[in-house]
Amino acid sequence: MKVLLFNKKQKLYDKSGIGRAMRHQVKALTEAGVPFTTDPKEDYDVVHINTIDKASWRMARKAHRHGKKVVWHAHSTKEDFQNSFLFSNQIAPFFKMYIKRAYKLGDVLITPTPYSKKLLDTYNLKRDIYPLSNGIDLERFNKENSEKIKKFREYFNLTPDQKVVMTVGLYFARKGLHDLIEIAKDRPDYTFIWFGHTPASLLSRKIKKAIRHKPKNVILPGYIAGDIIEGAYASADVFFFPTYEETEGIVVLEALASKCPVIVRDIGVYEEWLVHEKNVFKGKNNEEFKVLIDNIMNKTAVDTREEGYKVAEERSIKKIGERLKEIYEITLKK
Repeated sequence: MKVLLFNKKQKLYDKSGIGRAMRHQVKALTEAGVPFTTDPKEDYDVVHINTIDKASWRMARKAHRHGKKVVWHAHSTKEDFQNSFLFSNQIAPFFKMYIKRAYKLGDVLITPTPYSKKLLDTYNLKRDIYPLSNGIDLERFNKENSEKIKKFREYFNLTPDQKVVMTVGLYFARKGLHDLIEIAKDRPDYTFIWFGHTPASLLSRKIKKAIRHKPKNVILPGYIAGDIIEGAYASADVFFFPTYEETEGIVVLEALASKCPVIVRDIGVYEEWLVHEKNVFKGKNNEEFKVLIDNIMNKTAVDTREEGYKVAEERSIKKIGERLKEIYEITLKK
């Protein structure tokens, strides 16, 4: 068995969760000992597609013409497309039609969580759908890496006792950037850092207004990779992810792997695997989030870090590679 990881135009996705998932797959298959290529000109038995652009459609059709199997990774749903960029809500019904046509080109589908599988089950795709985490590279995220922590704190000129709340994501209303900014206004003693970037032309009016009126204790440094952000995960007092809708959220796994206390919104995607006051903290609105942040800062909250790390361990790159191998073998037998 040989797998083609179809990663054409991957640079376009490098700053997104899909881009990280594609990089994880390369490492996962390497660790699982699964022969693979990223060159469509080489021979292969199964093609694994992550994106929904026209190049991916052409690749799937070509694979079928040559008697090859297609595994389509369903990272996107209509539900997490909504409330993203400008006009996304108006486009969402058409986006759903588009991704349904794309996903039906797969012999089987993979999607990151049982929650996203439930959504896709309502799309009448008539395909086997396997929930499988995008995984986490445990080696990259280490709470004890003092050099990365030092680089992070020096980069932002943070004092040793400065309290930091961080998150990572695109500048979307769906991600909750406006909520973080409102909370920061009431918590001037904490520094809030939101890593990520979205072109200004795609920002909704709501997010543009929130950014214009953000307080001084909110830092928007843009997209930063490598030691700085890994040091941020290791050094921050809280990882706060106020997203309203996700299919998983790789950044949550990164925070858990870094043993950073995590606060998420109490939404469907986290019902089955994240437990309030066991491995994370969950809130429903800004008032609850403020209390949770304060409790963690004041060290009156339970310590969820070790249990959170166990969640990341269960989704390690090695385990994801083993499960991918099983799914490919099942697909070939169909």
